[in-house]
Amino acid sequence: MSQIASEQTVTGGETPPAVGGQPSQEVIGRSPWELFWRRFREDRAAKIGLVIIVILLVLAIAAPLFAKMTGHGPDELFIYETLDENGIPDGPNGEFWFGADGTSRDLFVRILYGARISLTVAFVATGIELAIGVALGLIAGFYRGKMDTLLSRIADVVYSLPVLLLALGLVAACGLSKEGCLGGVIKQGLGPVIMVISLFSWPYLFRIVRGQVFTLREKEFVEAARAMGSSNFRIMWREILPNVLAPIIVYTTLIIPTNILFESALSFLGLGVQPPTPSWGAMLEEASTAFTYAWWLLVFPGTFLVLTTLAFNLVGDGLRDAFDPRMA
Repeated sequence: MSQIASEQTVTGGETPPAVGGQPSQEVIGRSPWELFWRRFREDRAAKIGLVIIVILLVLAIAAPLFAKMTGHGPDELFIYETLDENGIPDGPNGEFWFGADGTSRDLFVRILYGARISLTVAFVATGIELAIGVALGLIAGFYRGKMDTLLSRIADVVYSLPVLLLALGLVAACGLSKEGCLGGVIKQGLGPVIMVISLFSWPYLFRIVRGQVFTLREKEFVEAARAMGSSNFRIMWREILPNVLAPIIVYTTLIIPTNILFESALSFLGLGVQPPTPSWGAMLEEASTAFTYAWWLLVFPGTFLVLTTLAFNLVGDGLRDAFDPRMA
């Protein structure tokens, strides 16, 4: 009773006339989505994370504008302006806001272009991963039986694979040669990285969706839809899928930073996006041998990477608590 009362709102500035000796209250009902947004807005950490994500997206989109404003392209060299006689780059100053890297390029501009690469890989790979995991999870949970057994065993096999070792092998085979692999279908660039992340990460989401569908397919509204003559596809798409959106949204916000870190790890090992394309992981790899005399090479790319992953995790935690207050 106390929980229900907490979700009620009294409207008007004055107490309505008494009915039967007791003051009456006008109660306004709120939908689950309204309650969700109300709880999410009260989460300060989630709002901070959302602001950071928005700022990062704006900076990434506006990277060409910053390059034009500073007059420094992402691959443009400034050897005589930024390197001393020993080849040590200049630190942050009025012209180069984050300093220069070891090859005399503007680090600030390259970090913004690196954000474009990291976010592109993360969102595209997460989208493919989402499509595979949700589709197979719906099919396995709804049909059960042999179909569920087959898909679950495939997910178990993929889940048990050493992802990092396979990623190193596949990216090395497809990404380090101009011919690529699969007859040239996958070539150098973002393709191999996105392929590796999406093809080996879907079992996590598959298990979540499958478990939710197992429970929902026995509910009365599914039986009612089946009695009205709805097809299995319509039941899965129109009746079951909307009821599993909450865990899907939460999990998606939590796997985006994981994919960003995975792409950065591959770039750090030299198997991600290839130079001269900017990448946060490649910048950190360069800084690993130069941070003792050029601290900015490590601090600025590392800060952007940490803030990005932290922001997505804060938003994910806030969404989880908003959808299910018992988890707070």
